Amino acid sequence: MQTSSDRHEYPAHWEADVVLRDGGTARVRPITVDDAERLVSFYEQVSDESKYYRFFAPYPRLSAKDVHRFTHHDFVDRVGLAATVGGEFIATVRYDRIGAGGTPATSPADEAEVAFLVQDAHQGRGVASALLEHIAAVARERGIRRFAAEVLPANTKMIKVFMDAGYTQKRSFEDGVVRLEFGLEPTDRSLAVQYAREHRAEARSVQRLLQPGSVAVVGTGRTPGGVGRSILGNIRDAGYTGRLYAVNGAFPEERKELDGVPACRSVRDIDGPVDLAVVTVPAAHVPDVVAECGEHGVQGLVVISAGYADSGPEGRERQRALVRQARSYGMRIIGPNAFGIINTSPEVRLNASLAPEMPRPGRIGLFAQSGAIGIALLSRLHRRGGGVTGVTGVSTFVSSGNRADVSGNDVLQYWYDDPETDVALMYLESIGNPRKFTRLARRTAAAKPLVVVQGARHGGVAPQGHAVRATRLPHATVSALLRQAGVIRVDTITDLVDAGLLLARQPLPAGPRVAILGNSESLGLLTYDACLSEGLRPQPPLDLTTAASADDFHAALSRALADDTCDAVVVTAIPTVGEGAAGDAALAEALRSAAAAVPTKPVLVVHVELGGLAQALSAAASTAPQAGPGTGAPQAGPGPGVSQAGPGPGVSQAGPGTGASHAGPRPAEGAVPAAPAQQPPAVRAPEGARLIPAYPAAERAVRALGEAVAYAQWRRDAADPGKVPEYEDIDEKGAAEQIAGYLARGQGLTLGTQETCELLGRYGVHVHRALPAPTPDDAVAAARALGYPVALKATAPHLRHRADLGGVRLDLADEEQLRRAYAELTELFGKPAELRPVVQGMAPRGVDTVVRAVIDPAAGAVLSFGLAGAATQLLGDMAHRLIPVTDRDATSLIRSIRTAPLLFGWRGSAPVDAAALEELLLRVSRLVDDHPEVVAVTLEPVVVAPHGLSVLGASVRLAPPPARDDLGPRTLPAY
Repeated sequence: MQTSSDRHEYPAHWEADVVLRDGGTARVRPITVDDAERLVSFYEQVSDESKYYRFFAPYPRLSAKDVHRFTHHDFVDRVGLAATVGGEFIATVRYDRIGAGGTPATSPADEAEVAFLVQDAHQGRGVASALLEHIAAVARERGIRRFAAEVLPANTKMIKVFMDAGYTQKRSFEDGVVRLEFGLEPTDRSLAVQYAREHRAEARSVQRLLQPGSVAVVGTGRTPGGVGRSILGNIRDAGYTGRLYAVNGAFPEERKELDGVPACRSVRDIDGPVDLAVVTVPAAHVPDVVAECGEHGVQGLVVISAGYADSGPEGRERQRALVRQARSYGMRIIGPNAFGIINTSPEVRLNASLAPEMPRPGRIGLFAQSGAIGIALLSRLHRRGGGVTGVTGVSTFVSSGNRADVSGNDVLQYWYDDPETDVALMYLESIGNPRKFTRLARRTAAAKPLVVVQGARHGGVAPQGHAVRATRLPHATVSALLRQAGVIRVDTITDLVDAGLLLARQPLPAGPRVAILGNSESLGLLTYDACLSEGLRPQPPLDLTTAASADDFHAALSRALADDTCDAVVVTAIPTVGEGAAGDAALAEALRSAAAAVPTKPVLVVHVELGGLAQALSAAASTAPQAGPGTGAPQAGPGPGVSQAGPGPGVSQAGPGTGASHAGPRPAEGAVPAAPAQQPPAVRAPEGARLIPAYPAAERAVRALGEAVAYAQWRRDAADPGKVPEYEDIDEKGAAEQIAGYLARGQGLTLGTQETCELLGRYGVHVHRALPAPTPDDAVAAARALGYPVALKATAPHLRHRADLGGVRLDLADEEQLRRAYAELTELFGKPAELRPVVQGMAPRGVDTVVRAVIDPAAGAVLSFGLAGAATQLLGDMAHRLIPVTDRDATSLIRSIRTAPLLFGWRGSAPVDAAALEELLLRVSRLVDDHPEVVAVTLEPVVVAPHGLSVLGASVRLAPPPARDDLGPRTLPAY
């Protein structure tokens, strides 16, 4: 690579894979002396106009001197980066450090001149914007704070790249050249630009996988059976609208067709572009397939093949090589070891999965890291009876398998923009980037519900095959942070589907008030109890008696929905003897018509062994395909365009049905279109019909409703998230200098008592003074200095914060009591050197609490609060918020613990000073947010009195802050 004369070794950590605007990928890496031929070849493919824009004059070819200059860098004052696809350059960027007057300079000069060159065939893909992010990060690392660029006025594309980057800029025009100067420190706007570019690119990369115009199944067997042949049949039978090809290197040369699908021996033999390749060959043969696909220009891969990280260390290395190879060609991967992907849109109709039947079209997006769980989810949403009944369809489904490349974060980016998806359901066994997932989840949840169940919660390690960064946070803390981000976090697959059905079919409730009505008193009481358990506010159940008719249900539901003191209605129903299907249909119609009159309130049905009613409730508003008159084949039904009356997520208006025109890709000449999907017919929904979800148990219905109520409240709160207060007495600069001085002594250290008090004091957090007492006389002297009454505490690690063990003596009023307490402690627990006793002035009585902050390398900075003692240590009753904490976050944080009533006057006690407690939380949050070197803070105990509070113990740990990938350039996870 670089020669010995270079000042720095090759910076391998600058290498990165990026997703471009069109969804393809590129490799960004430093340019080295070995790249001379690549650079010359690249330059030859650039148009004369682009060369003129770069050099301000005709420049047909690079001289030997130019090539030497552009390939020899010291990686400090002169740096060049290239974006590559397939190992070849598609764009370059370089900076040269300059001093006063624009002359070449070395450090400490902090300005550099930057210039780009993008191959014409790749302009418009966002390559320059991606390179600017990376070269700016490199420059900051090397002490450069400003970039200058000179651009011809006609080069509007490059000017736009600089202007849109979001940095603070200065623009001037002189001698026919536009000069741009801008600082490189990240700003809120530059970070927003990076996030927006990342969102567009990742969403587009998933869209290319889910909406391909052509698909090749590689590894289709010559005889029936096998994975490849099955997937080929599933794609064909689903009615895929694009071009479909079967590929197998073992096909005889004369074979041109397989099961009615064009057959080829290699992807290279396909006449025309291939957007997606589904790879089912054994793992040993996958590299050859990837090479064929990359050379043919395939845009993405779904790798069904197993034998990768799921099979041990050798497989893990094989998986890394697979990802590196695919990315080198600009391709993204779902898998390996994937179950497949599904898109039910009538413009696509793709079932590139092992699911034998195409799910019904609908408004729910599904993501599963486990193939088995994916099957379970699809099955539950597909069937009409048993478990959760009714018909609710799927928009898209992705099973990521080992999740080597495309992850849940990428799919979230896609769903956020997808008009066909109203609700997102995710089964996650690991979260590779919790900080990013939380950010994306918060944005997604503000637009549409996101329901998540996390598997492998208690295993302590990621599932085999999942390469994820470690987090020190317990699962309960991660769950709390997800809920803070608006995620509906449930525990089981059943809860996942139950919540998804409600959110896809009904509007969000305006509050927790629930009306209950039905023809069974017992079922009504069970529902009432379930509501109380979920924190809802149920009204007394209305018993219509077993003699109630459909008209009675209609009238009762209409009254309940019209009641201003009701936010949602749960209808309970048991079978009526002798009425059968006709009675079920009449009751279903009665409930639907009443609900349609008030479309702003959700309605749920709890039924007991009443399959007919459940089917009747769903069938009249089903998204299943409709049977065409006079034909045996089902016709395309309303599909994703069908929606239900009323506002809120998952509630829309009925679509046009079969009359919709399809603008999607069509089979090419010679390609055989697939047969329409074979699905059970259903009755067409009346215009404006509203789907009412039915549940077989009161607990399940109410649990889903409780999640909807909490989510609706989060949506209302998210509209006004609060603010991070400014405090005039905070000494941020002084704290920074103090921290820098401490860290100069070592890479990581826990501050002493005096140092801790001094640092916290700069942020207005004052710790109650405590003086060491190694002897009884020292204890007496300390008490005189502090003033009686005092407390005597043992601070040894095994006794700290353990008043239950007797290591604390309180309210010592004079010297005699203090000496007696000192003697008792040493007699019980050992010598003073072992006890480390201290004397502290008594604080006003109140409630003992604990405040903690920690910077987790995966999740980021987290603030935690709970009551001190058994509530926290034994029951884990802690609440958590991401830092920076707003005033609204602090208010909700202290009220989120189960023992919060102890703070607010429980059983006649005096309420504590909540305002002082909230201010303390905000000040600690500011300290950690302003100084990421503060990696841990513990305040324990914090005694909160009716007026004010006292911090009786504190510790602070400093260390170089963990690297934050959310502040740097947007990259794919390294492999």
